Amino acid sequence: MYYSLFEIFSVGIGPSSSHTVGPMKAARRFLENVKNAGSLQKIAHIKAHLYGSLALTGVGHGTLKAITYGFSGLNPEEMDAHTDYITPIENSGKILLLGEQEIPFSFKDNIILEKNICLKEHANGMKFTALDKKGKILLEETYFSVGGGTIAREDEIGQRIDRKPYNVPYQFNTCKELMQICEQNKMSIAELVLQNEKAIWGKQFSIQKKMLKLWNIMEENIGLGLRTEGVLPGGLHLKRHAREMYNRLKDKFKKNETDSLTAIDWINIWAIAVAEQNAAGGRMVTAPTMGSAGVIPSVLRYMVRYGRFGSDNDKRKAVITFLATASAICSLYRTNASISGAEVGCQGEIGVACSMAAGGLVAALSGTNKQIENAAEIAMEHNLGLTCDPIKGLVQVPCIERNAMGAMKAVNAARLSLQRSSTHLVSLDSIIKTMYETGLSLNEKYKETSLGGIAKNALKC
Repeated sequence: MYYSLFEIFSVGIGPSSSHTVGPMKAARRFLENVKNAGSLQKIAHIKAHLYGSLALTGVGHGTLKAITYGFSGLNPEEMDAHTDYITPIENSGKILLLGEQEIPFSFKDNIILEKNICLKEHANGMKFTALDKKGKILLEETYFSVGGGTIAREDEIGQRIDRKPYNVPYQFNTCKELMQICEQNKMSIAELVLQNEKAIWGKQFSIQKKMLKLWNIMEENIGLGLRTEGVLPGGLHLKRHAREMYNRLKDKFKKNETDSLTAIDWINIWAIAVAEQNAAGGRMVTAPTMGSAGVIPSVLRYMVRYGRFGSDNDKRKAVITFLATASAICSLYRTNASISGAEVGCQGEIGVACSMAAGGLVAALSGTNKQIENAAEIAMEHNLGLTCDPIKGLVQVPCIERNAMGAMKAVNAARLSLQRSSTHLVSLDSIIKTMYETGLSLNEKYKETSLGGIAKNALKC
């Protein structure tokens, strides 16, 4: 199934799209359903029960705040990362539901962490209940945050989406189908995506302008990460490193001490800069999740800085080609596997981001569709089994450095594919199937629960 580029690359507040953007959307949608039933003004009490990964790592991932934002009627794409929306609610002990109905509210009384319960449909489950003055249930709904900020209600979870398929000219479910469509119509993957987006959103010019705006937000986050010092929130007292690394590299340039591996240093620094901004709750682009939001911006900047483009217009065209191609690759993962760390481990986040970035980079450097597939496959093949075990449930360790490693793997996968002319043995479809099976086989403690792996051992050994 085709997913729009603007579903895959959406804007929200960090640090986790599945734990912040998804629950925020679900909480708001629930109350809008109450309002549509004519019962919003009848609400006297509201409850949110969190299950599985949302309960186990929700505090560190910002889920409690996200649900509060959703109850307040806030939109993730329009929020200001520098505005404190929570303190007024904590001080008053009241919340204005959808900006209209005021009721008593506190994290302790209204958001319940069901740490010993995991709903069978998905690890990121949440149940919302609205009650009147007499305790009568006005509405109760269960939602799931299935990755990248996408949500599905209980009756929709079998579809893995919260919408009907788009009416687009080029619908595909597998990479094999995608390749066949491109070959039959003599078009690149990026051209196919732009035609589909045109069918969904309208004129192609505005689509490209919006794509460049996404790139600008990514660039802004690199800049902010390089300029900001201090300690990240959450209790680990983790120092930001991007600024320090940036200054050290600049000193090397001044002293003419750079070497042939300097490009690697830049890729690492840019990825870490974005990942640190995300960990601090910045305004981010899901790519395809917020936990993996540093991979694609870093590889994009590498492409723009080190690619041989004749003009700024050529650079912009390359960025559009990169993002369009990357989004098609992500559609394949969302259709046939998952981008949720709580469902398949970090291979569904960093692994998919790496695969998207590798394919996008090859496309922007004028690689063939087959080379694009090969790069995306190589990138995921060497992220298989990657666990999601963040220390204290924070999107910091190992998440920040993992963005840098994912970016480096993406560049290497792209370069490997561009050096090959023969048909590759392993298809992207087969590696996506393998990733999903591997993810489902992972022990639950390695799927964004912070109950095992690094999260268990790092602070003890």
